[in-house]
Parts: sequence; structure tokens; C-alpha cells
Amino acid sequence: MNPRTHFRLVVLYVLVGALLLVLLGRLWTLQILDGERYASIAAQNRTRDIVVPALRGMILDDKGRPLARNRSSLVVSVDRTALARQDDGGDAVLRRLAEVLDTSVAEIEKKIRLCGPTVQRPCWPGSPYQPIPVEDHTDPKAALQIVERKEDFPGITAQIQATRVYPQPYDASAVQTLGYLQPITEEEMAERQGIKVTGYSAVDLVGRAGLEAQYDKELRGEAGYRRVLVDSQGRVTGIAEEKAPVTGNNIVTSIDAEVQGAAEKALKEGIDRARKAGRPADSGAAVVMDVRTGRMVAMASAPSYDPSVWTGGISQEKYDALLGEKNNNPLISRVTQGMGPPGSTFKVSSVAAAIRAGYDLKGTYNCPGSYMVGSRAFNNFQSANLGPMNLHTALVKSCDTIFYKFAHEMWLHNGGRKAPLDAKNPMVETARDFGFGSRTGIDLPSESEGRIPDAKWKREYWEATKDSSCKHAKSGYPKVAKTDPARAAYLKQVAHENCAEGMVWRAGDAANLSIGQGNVMVTPLQLVRAYAALANGGKLHTPRIGVAVVRHDGTVVRKIEPPEPEKLPVDEKVLAYMRDALAEVPKKGTAAGAFSGFDFKRVAVGGKTGTAERWGQEDMSWFASFGPVKEPRYAIVAMVSQGGFGASTSGVIVRNIWDAMYGTKDKEPILDDGRLPTEVPKVPDQGAAPVRDAAP
Repeated sequence: MNPRTHFRLVVLYVLVGALLLVLLGRLWTLQILDGERYASIAAQNRTRDIVVPALRGMILDDKGRPLARNRSSLVVSVDRTALARQDDGGDAVLRRLAEVLDTSVAEIEKKIRLCGPTVQRPCWPGSPYQPIPVEDHTDPKAALQIVERKEDFPGITAQIQATRVYPQPYDASAVQTLGYLQPITEEEMAERQGIKVTGYSAVDLVGRAGLEAQYDKELRGEAGYRRVLVDSQGRVTGIAEEKAPVTGNNIVTSIDAEVQGAAEKALKEGIDRARKAGRPADSGAAVVMDVRTGRMVAMASAPSYDPSVWTGGISQEKYDALLGEKNNNPLISRVTQGMGPPGSTFKVSSVAAAIRAGYDLKGTYNCPGSYMVGSRAFNNFQSANLGPMNLHTALVKSCDTIFYKFAHEMWLHNGGRKAPLDAKNPMVETARDFGFGSRTGIDLPSESEGRIPDAKWKREYWEATKDSSCKHAKSGYPKVAKTDPARAAYLKQVAHENCAEGMVWRAGDAANLSIGQGNVMVTPLQLVRAYAALANGGKLHTPRIGVAVVRHDGTVVRKIEPPEPEKLPVDEKVLAYMRDALAEVPKKGTAAGAFSGFDFKRVAVGGKTGTAERWGQEDMSWFASFGPVKEPRYAIVAMVSQGGFGASTSGVIVRNIWDAMYGTKDKEPILDDGRLPTEVPKVPDQGAAPVRDAAP
């Protein structure tokens, strides 16, 4: 062997030896250092994790009747990820699925596409990595075909799952209060570390509004899992490990289904009457509060909608109908988010403000047909000259000019147009003491704060709008002028005034504030809270709907206690004086027509009408009430946007709710001796026979 060949062999031996050392080292690493990890991976190849969804808790009324519960349904879902792995992208599977479900491939593809800014409904708003439900009420025969022929339907599952239903006992939907569910998004999962994508659509639904959102954590429960052994063909051979799901807790509320149903019926009938009388009556609300506790008894809002539209995917047409102006945004709760000037219902605040400013509670004041504020005449309703009267009569007959005079004199006392922005204003301060202009703190995720305007607000508003005002002061409103020249001229004049001195808090602003007009904005919830405080002697409660969190076995996890009420800084003598005056409004005041024939012996009701003017729209109708007068238990408020007079529309709505609660000679009362339950009710078992969806 020559030296050259010998050298080559040595190099080859060294190379082979090195490779053997590397191989041995790698084997040592795999078997010794990482042995446990790879053993675990190998074991996982023989097991599959199946997530077992938790049953979502129910939402119950004050007597334990379900307002939101679950129903078992056969749900067919499509796994986009599994389809994407197939050679044809899952086209063949979708064709077979469409045939079994008696639908089209196009319809299924719409349901499983991901939602985006330009994608129309139906689409999938949840995680792209979890199975997407395409049919939530599957025929058992169709589901059986899918289950028995798994080889023909890879990526398709058919399982019994719990779907959310809203039974509407006594026709009580309370849909805006209850809210709705939607699939969790990727962004939400990143924010909520405790929520995991489970592979089951029912588990990954989260509350989007109302109580479903407010108490989502308590309602959702905790998903379980089952780890099963599988063979090389993917067939289950046994169970390696399992953990049972934890059922979500139930939420007992203070909503009474019978009163809620009565409020919704009264509101609908009131809106229908207003429309027959030629009013637009585009939206409204009716709300009942327990004045002693601040608990909400009923919250009716119109327009409403059927909550089942969210189940199984919603079409673009239905989605647009819920959000669009054409149908006046039925998703919005008019109780908590509907705002408008409250009209004369606001005068309870103005009376308290006048006494705060030094006026005599038992004094006599003139009520002329009009009152001059600067160069402008502010008129009574129909310019009625009612002569001298006390404040009691001013509330009963709803005199405006007395309050104009109060506000004008307070404005002058503060310095008029030259008053500093932080000058004390009894009208503003008292209104805010009553809770107007700020959120009530109700246990719902969305609430409007309303508005109590003052000099500071007007300055800020002017700074934000002056450029637009000055532009229209020059150019006018040519488009409006083509159809309504008078309105265009008025708008141009307003724009000119706002451009030149829109930052000034004028006497007219103060006068409008005193009777709940102008830029004043309140919600029905704020108004019922204020009247509850008037009725209960000055306790301004934080409204609460939730009463208790209760396990499915009936064990109370915790009671939902409202915060301690604030003290309304108004003397009890003033409150009592106003209660006595308001007690006469339904008997011989502005609401006498609405309460004609009402049985005041059964329940004495006090209240106040409100008819608020808005430029370019019909009057906003209000009625605020409390009762029984001597020992108040409830406050009821109704509002109808563009509904006309307070007495003829909202007054009748409120009267009908009182009739339903306390009964009439022809109808049994809802309330038992005027009372609602005070104890946490027995909770029905979701595993028991289904609760009837309507009252007998």
C-alpha cells in the first residue's frame, strides 16, 4: 500500500469514527437527556384531548323564572384548519355536507368565512382555529350520517351542545337588558388570559351586551376535558384521563317577568296609539324601580328585536337592521342610553333649586302667560295666564313662567352675561345633586351620562363648533333652503349668533334649563332614580339589577349588594311638599285625563307630565311617577320620543303599568299585597325538564 492510499484510508477511518461518535451522541441526547420529552410526545400521538363545554349559567327573574337559559341542540361545525389540509381544500367534503344538510355549498362557505371590515354577514367573528357552527338545529338523521361516516366528513363534527335561548315568560323579552352572546375574538383571547379556545363554539361565546356581558365571568363556568386513547386509524380505544366541566353560576335579578311583560305591553300599545294619532313615536322606554332599594323591577325599551337572530350566524340584512338608523337602532336600550330634554318632569329639581336660592317654599308667585327674558318672550303652554299661585299649584298646573322668572333672577344675581364660568348656579348644582348629568352606576356595561349644561359647558361646546357655525353664518343652509326656506333662515340666524357670541351663557339658556328644555339631556333611568329619591325621602340609590350569584344546586355564592345610597341635599320638608303636590297631578292636574277612572283607593299615585320641544321634531313625551303616595314603594317613568303630549302618551303608559301591578276591578294584580319577593328564589335545575317558554 503506497503512502498516498494509506493516508486516504486514515482520513476515511477518522471520518467514519467521527460520524459514529456524532450518531452515538445524538442517540444519547434523544434517549437520555430528552427521553422524557419525546416519550411524552409519543404518548400524545396515541391520545386526543376532547374539550367538554361547561353549561352557561341562567339569568333568572326575582322569582326564579329563566329569562336566559340553555337548550340542548345538535350542532354541526366545520374545522377550517382541517379542510385546508386536504388536497382540494375541503371542496368535496363541503359538497357532501351541503347535500346532507339540504343547503348549498355557497351558504356554508358564507358561514365559515372570517368577518372583516368589507365582509358581509353571515360570517364568523370568532377565532379561525376553532370549529365553526354551520347548523345549530340539525335533523338527527343528518347528524347520524355525519357521525357514522367520519371518513367522508373529515373536519366536520356533529355534537349535542347547549345553545342559548331566551324564553320570554309572560312575554317579557327584556332583550336590551339581557344582552346577547357572540364568539370570542383573537384580540379578546389575548386580553383575557383565563379564556381558552376550546374547539366548541358554545364554550367560546362571550357576553356582548347587557347582563350577559356584565356578569360573563360568573355565567360562563369552566370547561372540562377528556383525554382519550386512539389507535393508528384514529379510533377511540379508551379514556386516559378526564376532568368534568364546572357549570356556570346563575344570576338572580330583581327583574320581575310579569311586571316586565306588562311594561313592554304598555309601552308598545302607547307607541301604537301615538302613531295612530299621527305622531312618529320612533322610540321609547318604560322603567320601574323599587324606591327603597334602587332595585330595577322592569326595563322596557322600544324598538326591540328577537334575540334568536344571533343564534347560528346572522345575515347581513338582519345585522344592518339591528345597527342601522332605518330601524332606529333596536340594540340600544332607551332606558339607559336614550336621552332627551325631560320637559316639566324636571321641575322637581327646579323647585328644590329655587328654595336653595332663598325663595319661599310657601310663597305666592304670579303665573302670567309669558315672561320677558331680555327681548324674547318665554311663554306658558298655550300662553295661558293662570294668575297668582303657590309652588304646589305651579307643579299641579305645570306653570312655566314662574320657573323662567326664578332662573332669570338667579342669572342676574350671578352677574348675567359677565358672570365667571365657575359662578354658583343653584339650578345646575341641584340638578346634578339629583343625579342628572352623570351615570347612575347601574350594573350594565353601557350607560349615557346625559347633560346638564352650564356656562363652562357652553364655552367648551362653542370652541368645538365655532368654525362650523361661522361657516354656516356666511353660507347659510342652501340644501335646507330648497325644501324649507323658513327653517334654513332660522338655522342661519342661530349659526350667526353662535359664531358671534355662542360662548356666552345667556338668560335664555338659564330659562330653558329651569323647565328641562334646551340643551338639557336626561335618560329615563336618571329620571326614575331622581323620582325614587323624591319618594323615599332623599336617598339617591345606585340602581342594581343583579341580586345574587347562585350555583346550579341552589347554593348562594354571593349576594350582589348595591352601594350605600347618597343623601340628596334637599330638606325633607321640601320633598314632602313636592310629593303632596304631585299627588294631585293625576287627580286634577295635567295628567287627570290619562288617569280618568283610575282607582286611587287601590294605589294612590303621584306624578308629573313632561312635554319637551325639540327643533325639527315632534314633542318628546314624558311621565314620571311614584306610589303609593303615603308609603312609596315604586317609581315608574315612561318616555316616547316624538310621542306628543306627556299626559296623552306617556301618562297612559304609566297608568297601565300601575293597573297591571296593583290590579283593577276586572284584572288580578301582579303584586302580592303590593310587594315583590325579598328573598333569593329557588333556582330551577337546568338538567330538569325544560321550563315552559311562556306563562299559561
